[in-house]
Amino acid sequence: MFQKILVANRGEIAVRIIRACREMGIKTVAVYSEADKDALHTLLADEAICIGPAPSTQSYLNMERILTATVAMKADAIHPGFGFLSENARFAELCEKCNITFIGPSAEIIHKMGNKSEARRTMMEAGVPVVPGTKEPVYTAERGLELAKEIGFPVMIKASSGGGGKGMRVSRGEEDFDMNFRNAQQESIKGFSDDTMYIEKYIEEPKHVEFQIMADKFGNVIHLGERDCSIQRRHQKVLEESPCLAISQELREKMGETAVRAAKAVGYENAGTIEFLLDKHKNFYFMEMNTRIQVEHPVTEMVSGLDLIKEQILVAAGEPLSVTQADVHLNGHAIECRINAENPKKNFMPCPGRISNIHLPGGNGVRVDTHIYNDYKVPANYDSMLLKLIVHGKNRDEAIAKMRSALGELIIEGIDTNLDFQYEILNNPEFEAGNTDTDFIPTYFPEYCK
Repeated sequence: MFQKILVANRGEIAVRIIRACREMGIKTVAVYSEADKDALHTLLADEAICIGPAPSTQSYLNMERILTATVAMKADAIHPGFGFLSENARFAELCEKCNITFIGPSAEIIHKMGNKSEARRTMMEAGVPVVPGTKEPVYTAERGLELAKEIGFPVMIKASSGGGGKGMRVSRGEEDFDMNFRNAQQESIKGFSDDTMYIEKYIEEPKHVEFQIMADKFGNVIHLGERDCSIQRRHQKVLEESPCLAISQELREKMGETAVRAAKAVGYENAGTIEFLLDKHKNFYFMEMNTRIQVEHPVTEMVSGLDLIKEQILVAAGEPLSVTQADVHLNGHAIECRINAENPKKNFMPCPGRISNIHLPGGNGVRVDTHIYNDYKVPANYDSMLLKLIVHGKNRDEAIAKMRSALGELIIEGIDTNLDFQYEILNNPEFEAGNTDTDFIPTYFPEYCK
């Protein structure tokens, strides 16, 4: 087992990883930028080291500084969390060359599944259903339009290296294709330094359903059920829940088996997520694979009882999975709300600043994953997520009632947040009834989509 793990991240996920390590008796090293000197993860870790100025390109994305810090602090493994370098194949490769364990899949797998075009081809070869679309990369709007006509409108234009909703546009016809393609490609170049695009059929009124998988170095792969991530704004997830109300046990087993087959097809190791689109006829299609732990992993932990961060660490250390598929039993219902420092009434404008007062909810079945505290100054340099509020109930109705209560108890003063917006979603009759798809927010909250 590892003696010391460097956590190459910040915010609530860094805190989450440090806590898991402490429970396992593993020492931790926190890295921090100058803006995060007083951040909670730096205070909780056994050791902390500054890796540069506030901009992430000079700190949390600086591979050389992170690897130098790892060697200097004599850590034998790196946990990348999510975001930043978590899906960077080059970073995973450098870790391997420096004899440092990267807690995640190999560089080869990250590269193969991180490139959306290559991932689609791999899944097709494995017999996994994919959304109809291009098999080869697309670089020009002219070629893209030719292929879009063959596929049939509407189509989704996507960046091959994309993620987090960036580099994505829906085109409903020839007249808007050129503009949407060029905008998506420019966003991809800016965000990922990659102009490679691909085009797929746009599935209307779909649910975004993802399956959590875990795999060890001995070829054992299991799934831990699904998460419904359909509540999104501009392809950014807002609220997630598990299980998905629209999925029967029979369909769950079928999709879970497909997810496991997809992971085995690439020789996957560690935690990962197979993302599907589920149409209104209950047909499902592979969309992409995330080769890291997900923001929304707590809802899976709540219904499965498995600690995914600890499992990641055990697998990376060469241990077999602690459970088999037969041991996995999903109990009750869990919901997660992402609480961000943003103003929904001002086009979700980020709102950094100092928190003057905070009260976090508690009680049976209520969990808060966060890095903020009273008088904490939220920096302007990073993602606006402040905390994840997670609840667990015996069924969906109880979970909704518990989340409403928890949201009503949560107080964050001094900065704007999306707390009231989350409360509005929880009180929407269509959400209560489970009538949700990826167009839920534009349909029922158009005032927030201008």
